Amino acid sequence: MVEFDFTRFLKNLTVRPGVYQMKDTDGHILYVGKAKNLKVRVSSYFRGSGLASKTMAMVAKIAHIDITVTRNEVEALLLEQNLIKDSRPPYNILLRDDKSYPYVYMNTAHPYPGLYYRRGNRQSTGKTFGPFPSAGSVKSTLNLIQKTFQIRQCEESVFQNRSRPCLQYQIGRCSAPCVGFVSSDDYAEDLEDTRLFLEGRSSELIVSLEARMDEASQSLEFEKAARYRNTIARVRRVQSEQVMESDSVDLDVIAVFEQSGGICIAILSVRGGRVLGVNSQFPDAGLLETPEEILDAFIPQYYLASARAIPAELICSHEINETNLVSEALSQACGKKVRIAHAVRGVRQQFLELAKTNAEEALALRLATRDGQAKRLMDFAERFNCDAPERIECFDISHTSGEATVASCVVFDSSGPLKSDYRIFNITDVNAGDDYAAMRQALTRRYRRVKSGEVPLPDVLVIDGGKGQLSEAISILSELGVHDVFLLGVSKGPSRKAGFELLHRADTGEKLSLPSSAPALHLIQHIRDEAHRFAITKHRQARGKARAQSPLEGIPGVGPKRRQALLRHFGGIRELARASASDIAKVAGMSQQTAELVYSALHTD
Repeated sequence: MVEFDFTRFLKNLTVRPGVYQMKDTDGHILYVGKAKNLKVRVSSYFRGSGLASKTMAMVAKIAHIDITVTRNEVEALLLEQNLIKDSRPPYNILLRDDKSYPYVYMNTAHPYPGLYYRRGNRQSTGKTFGPFPSAGSVKSTLNLIQKTFQIRQCEESVFQNRSRPCLQYQIGRCSAPCVGFVSSDDYAEDLEDTRLFLEGRSSELIVSLEARMDEASQSLEFEKAARYRNTIARVRRVQSEQVMESDSVDLDVIAVFEQSGGICIAILSVRGGRVLGVNSQFPDAGLLETPEEILDAFIPQYYLASARAIPAELICSHEINETNLVSEALSQACGKKVRIAHAVRGVRQQFLELAKTNAEEALALRLATRDGQAKRLMDFAERFNCDAPERIECFDISHTSGEATVASCVVFDSSGPLKSDYRIFNITDVNAGDDYAAMRQALTRRYRRVKSGEVPLPDVLVIDGGKGQLSEAISILSELGVHDVFLLGVSKGPSRKAGFELLHRADTGEKLSLPSSAPALHLIQHIRDEAHRFAITKHRQARGKARAQSPLEGIPGVGPKRRQALLRHFGGIRELARASASDIAKVAGMSQQTAELVYSALHTD
C-alpha cells in the first residue's frame, strides 16, 4: 500500500472555498468537510500535534482526498450536506433518525374537504400544515379539531357511501356533510376557522368567532351563538395551555446535551406561539467534540439535507461558530430571512430551558434502556475478557475542603441504574480532605455487609479515582476476604475531557484507554457520572444541614432554654465564641462545668 503523500498534496492545494472528501484505500468516503480556504482547512488535519484521538485514527486511514471547488462558502455548505446525505461517512455527524415528519393534509379540491394524518412526500394538491415533531402531536391536534370545529376525517370511500350519519356525528365530532346535515357555506366557515387555528392565528380566530356570536345573538339564533361561545372557550383554553406570549412566533429551539458518551439534540417546534412538541435526535458525533461544533454540523444537515420546513427563527443552546454562513444558507433554501440566536430573554428563554430539559430527559431515558444496556455490557465483557456483569457497583467521594464528606455507592444491573440499592455513607473520624481514608471507610462498611451476606456481591466494582484509590479498594477486599470481584479504577486522562478516561485494572495492573465510541466506555462513564451526581447531591444536603445547625446543639446540659439564654445574653454566636468560660458561667442557669463544655465546643480547633 502506497502511503498518502500529504506534503505534496497540500503544496498544490487551492486556497479557494470548496468541499473535500477523505477516502480510504478502498475508495470509501471517511469524512466530508467544507472550507472557506481549502488549503488551510485540510492542512490542519496533518499538523504534528494537538489532534484528537478520533481525528488521528481517521487521518491514518486516508489514502486519497477529492476536492470540489465552489464559488463561495454557502455553495460549499450546501454541497457538503448533499454529499453527507448520500454517502453517510463514518466520521461525520450522522442523524440516525432521518424519517420524514408527519403533517396534517386538507384535500381542498373536494366540495367538503377533510383533514388527514400524512407522512412522507407532500401532496401535490390540497393544503398541508406542519411539519409536526411527532405522530402523537398530529393525532392530538386532529382530535382537538374534531371536538372544536367538527371537520370530517373519514376517507373518501366512507364519505361517498354513507346514507346516515356515523358515530362521530352522534358524539359531536363531525357535522355530517356526507348526508347533508350541514350546508356548504357553514362547512366552509368551519374549515376556514380550522385553517386559522392550524396556522397559529388563534387571536384572529377568536375575534372572528366573537363577531359571529354577536351577530347570531342579535338575530335570535341562540343555538348558533352558543356553539360559537363554546368554540371560543375551547380555543382560549388551548391558548392558555400552550401559548407563552401574545405575539405569535414561528421558531425552532435546538438544545444539545452530552453525558456518558451519549449526545441528544432536542428540537422544540413552536408555531404561532404554540409548542407543537419536541423531536429528539441522537447523532453520532464523529470527529466533533464541543456542543458548538456539533450544532455547526447538525443544523445544516437537519434542515438542508432533508428538505424540512425552515422557520424564520432558530434559537440554539450554544453559540455556533458559523452563524452568518448557516443563516445565509438556510435563508437561500427557504426564500426568507432566517435568524439564528443563542442569547435570548423572556419567553424565548423559557422555550430554551424547556428544550434543554427535554434533551436531558431524553438522553437519560435512552441510556437507561434495556437494549442499550445489554449492548454495553456485552462490549464490556469482550474488551475485558470476562463474563457480562450482572451487577456493578461504583464508589465516589464528595466534600468541600473536607467539610461534610460523604461517599456514594450506586448500583447498575442488566436494566440500568438500580436506584433502590443506592447507598450513601457519611464519613467520620478521618482527616479533612483525606480521600483515601474516606474511600477505605466507605468500602469497609459496605463490604462487611457483603461478606456477611446482607448485600449481594457485585461482579464489577468501579472506583472513581486513579491508582491510589484503587489500591485502597484492593487492600480492603483482601482484608475482608472478598474475592471474585473485577476491580476497575477510572481517572481523567491528560486532557481531562470526557472520552479520554484512563482505566486502571486491578487484576493486571495495566493502565488503558478505550475508544471514545466504545459502548463499554459509555457504560463506565454513565456509572461514574451517576456516582458523582449522587455523591455531590447528598454532600450538598449534608453541608447545608450542618451549616444551618447551631454549634450549641448536642452539648450535654444545654437544651433549648439555655441556648436561648446564651444567645440573648451575648447577642449572637460570634460574641459567645469570643467569651471565656468564666464569662459564660455568669449567664443565668449555667454552671462552671457546663460553661466549660460550651467553651470547648466553640473552640474545637
